[in-house]
Amino acid sequence: MSFPDPHHDHHRCTQALLARAERVCAERGSRLTGQRREVLACVAAGHEAVGAYDIIERMAGRGPRPAPITVYRALDFLLDHNLVHKVESRNAFVACSCAHDAGPSVLLICEACGAVSENAATGLGQGLAALAARDGFVARRTVIEMTGRCARCAAGGA
Repeated sequence: MSFPDPHHDHHRCTQALLARAERVCAERGSRLTGQRREVLACVAAGHEAVGAYDIIERMAGRGPRPAPITVYRALDFLLDHNLVHKVESRNAFVACSCAHDAGPSVLLICEACGAVSENAATGLGQGLAALAARDGFVARRTVIEMTGRCARCAAGGA
C-alpha cells in the first residue's frame, strides 16, 4: 500500500479492515470481542502509529477508560492475528493494511507527518527466511522499519 491521500475515504478503509478482522478471526476460530474490535478501530483511526496510552485516551472518549492491561492484551491478540504491527522504533502500533499471513512487511514511516505505509516484502522475505534457516532460527514475525519522508512531505506538502 502506498501512503494514502490525505482526503481519501478513511471510514471506508477502517470498515474494510474491521471486516477483514472478522473474517480472519472466524477462519482461525478466534473471537473478535468488542474490546478487541474497539482497540483495532482506535489503531485504525489514522495511518500513523499510535501508542497504547493514546489508544486508552481514544477509548475513554467513547466510554469508560479501559485498564492498560486490557488494551495490551487486545494488542497482543491483534498482533498474533496479523491485524496490527508494532512499530518498535516508536513503541506504537499501526493497523495492518496488507492481507498477508505471516510474510514479512516493510513499514515506511514518514518522519514529518507520521504516516505509515505498509508494504509486503515478498522477495525480501525469501532471503530473510534463508538467513534465518541457516542459523536454525524460526521467525515468528518479520517487520522491517524504514524512516524518511513520504512523497508529499518531501515535496513540502506537510
